[in-house]
Amino acid sequence: MAITKEKKQEIIDAFRREENDTGSPEVQIALLTARINDLTEHFKIHKKDHASRRGLLMLVSKRSGLLKYLKQTDRKSYLEVIGRLGLRK
Repeated sequence: MAITKEKKQEIIDAFRREENDTGSPEVQIALLTARINDLTEHFKIHKKDHASRRGLLMLVSKRSGLLKYLKQTDRKSYLEVIGRLGLRK
């Protein structure tokens, strides 16, 4: 259910700005999206898992805030991230 260390490193490598970047908004949004997708698959099997559903809503809210921040500060990067992740159709 959790993201493996290798998968997390792969996501960080794909979205980082520079060599040692792990905390930029782009990386955080990509990691949150991966966790949200995993939880979405979990809910297809476990429909009554309301505690985890609350966690999912918190992750979605956090990602939304990061996307709003990125949209205001760096529009080009925002458009690139949502395009690569397939968000906001």
